[in-house]
Amino acid sequence: MAIFLIARFTLAPAAGEWAGTLRFGPLHLEVGVPTALRLATSKWFAPRLDGRSLDTRFGRVDVAWKEAFGGLELRCAPCRAEVQALGAQPIQVDALVVTVRREGNTLAGTLVATPRKAGAQEVLQGTWEGRLALKNLQLSADIKDAPIARWYAVLAPDLPELQRARIGGTLALRGQLLLPEATFGVQPVVSQFSVEGLGTEAMLGARTSCGPPSKLANDSWLARAVIAAEDQRFFTHAGYDLTEIVASVHNNQKEGQPMRGGSTLTQQLAKMLVTGSERTAERKLRELLYAVEMEQTLGKARILQLYLDNAPWGGNLCGAEAAARRYFKRPARNLDPAQAVWLAAMLHKPQAVLEQWRRDGQIDPARTKWVAESVRGISRAQREVLLKKVASAKFAAPEATP
Repeated sequence: MAIFLIARFTLAPAAGEWAGTLRFGPLHLEVGVPTALRLATSKWFAPRLDGRSLDTRFGRVDVAWKEAFGGLELRCAPCRAEVQALGAQPIQVDALVVTVRREGNTLAGTLVATPRKAGAQEVLQGTWEGRLALKNLQLSADIKDAPIARWYAVLAPDLPELQRARIGGTLALRGQLLLPEATFGVQPVVSQFSVEGLGTEAMLGARTSCGPPSKLANDSWLARAVIAAEDQRFFTHAGYDLTEIVASVHNNQKEGQPMRGGSTLTQQLAKMLVTGSERTAERKLRELLYAVEMEQTLGKARILQLYLDNAPWGGNLCGAEAAARRYFKRPARNLDPAQAVWLAAMLHKPQAVLEQWRRDGQIDPARTKWVAESVRGISRAQREVLLKKVASAKFAAPEATP
């Protein structure tokens, strides 16, 4: 009890200090987190932590004092973390080893992530540093450039595709994390990402189960509107869009929940045809492999055609031709510009938008306007006409099918 009272007095949070709670059996101790971190990393106290273990939400952490380094080594094995943008299932690595050393209010060290199914040399390595302030801890980390195949071996060693896929290219990653807010940012750098061996070339002759193919040209109104709504850099990316991924991470944290996806049309097609839509990190990593190979084996025109012929449009409908005939009683190639924009605006949440259409006689006007503004390859005069038509559009809602 005396030790508890001394600790309570020593670690009590100052006014405005970031506070947390430590538990010692039935006793709860409110502490100033920066003060506790300074104590734990001080050279006179840190050696006392050698051999200790701590149960955290990331896993069990074993602590060791490294005299030669003059700091602590934290080993979490296995180690897991939930990343909301990648789904409810946590990302897990076999072992994460982090070294920690403090000079004043600056923390720094190294990190090493080890896979389960590779040799000791197959690791991800990096450095990190942090700035400790009264109200928060600002962290940044740099993961060294490493083969993308190694990233997969560390983050998702059980993916069945890794048995046959030949993955080329490298990835380096810089990230920032602000605590206690738990907001983060990432800046990936990818070079020469390639995938072979998954057999996506068979999709060149694939037939859709959604009904007759639309056979739409790339410059048709519906194709343009779909690209505007779902993937504005479709013709310039290699199956993935780093700019959109980074923007979606930032936007989803700002909104507090997933509101914006970073998937390209190619990734969405891989989800429709191969991986399914389960919100897990493994599924997203599988989807990325197929998308990269599809760009190499199918080409943009075939990817766009397959997307249009398989995309969901609510009410158990899929495929542009089926949607055009059901909702507007005409072939997809005969849709007028406002109808094309209307269909494209449905794609982000097709069933929810269809229900809104039936309930209110309208879909989200802000989104339809945004899609119309984003359509490329048209003149200013055409865009002005399109915006007027979209703003005044009142299409009859389709009746629910029995």
